[in-house]
Amino acid sequence: MENILRVEQIEKYYGGRSSLTKAIDNLSFVVEKGEFVCLMGASGSGKTTLLNCISTIDKVTSGHIFVSDRDITKLKGNELNKFRREELGFIFQEFNLLDTLTAYENIALALSIQNASIKEIEDRIKKVSEELDIKDVLNKYPYQMSGGQKQRVASARAIITNPKLILADEPTGALDSKSSKMLLEKFNYLNNLGATILMVTHDAFTASYATRVIFIKDGKIFKEIRKGNDTRKEFFDKIIDVVTLLGGDLNDAL
Repeated sequence: MENILRVEQIEKYYGGRSSLTKAIDNLSFVVEKGEFVCLMGASGSGKTTLLNCISTIDKVTSGHIFVSDRDITKLKGNELNKFRREELGFIFQEFNLLDTLTAYENIALALSIQNASIKEIEDRIKKVSEELDIKDVLNKYPYQMSGGQKQRVASARAIITNPKLILADEPTGALDSKSSKMLLEKFNYLNNLGATILMVTHDAFTASYATRVIFIKDGKIFKEIRKGNDTRKEFFDKIIDVVTLLGGDLNDAL
C-alpha cells in the first residue's frame, strides 16, 4: 500500500527555558492510502498539536512529516501555500464557512483559486453535492442552514479539490447526535470511495466509524487498535476499554 502520511520521530516544545512544555514526545506513525484513522486522547494529550503540525498550521521542533514522500516540514512560502491549497483538505469543528457566500460559492472558492473552469467547477460541485446530500442547500447562505448542513458543505469544500489527505478536527463537536451520525456515515462513504481521512476526536462514538484508532497520552502513542472485521458496536466497545485504561473521564468518551 502507498503511504500517504509518514510521521517520523517528531517532537514539539512550547514555552521557554523556565517553563518548557513537551507537547509531542518522539512520535511516529504511518497512514496508508484509503485509511480512515482517528486520533484520540484527553485534553492536553497532544492530539490537536499533532494535527496542527501535520496540517502545517504549527511547526515541529524536531523530526519530519512526509505527505506522499514529500517532507512538508521543509516547505516555505509559496511552496507551502501551494501544498495546503492542493494536497490537504480541512474540516473544522466550527465550519469556517464565509457568511457572505452561498454554499455553492463556498465550495467553489477552492477550485476558483486553482483557476478551474466554470464547467469543471459546476461538474465537480454537482457530483460532491450528490455524494453529501446537499443539493437542496447550494443556493442558501450559512445562516439559512442547520449545523449538519453547514458541516457537510464544509466537508464538500474540503474534498472538492481531491486532496491526498483530509484532516478533520472534532468535526462532530458542534453537531447534535442525528447530524453527527449523518456526517460520519458520509465520511465512511467518502472513505469507501478512496478518500484518506485523519480525524481528531475525544468521542468514542465518532471514533468507532474509523478503521483504526491511535490513542495519544502525554504526547506519545499509548495504544493503537484496528477495526478489522468487527462491527461498529464491537469496535466502539474496544475503544471504550482503551479509554478506561487511559484513565480518562469515561463520560467525555461517550
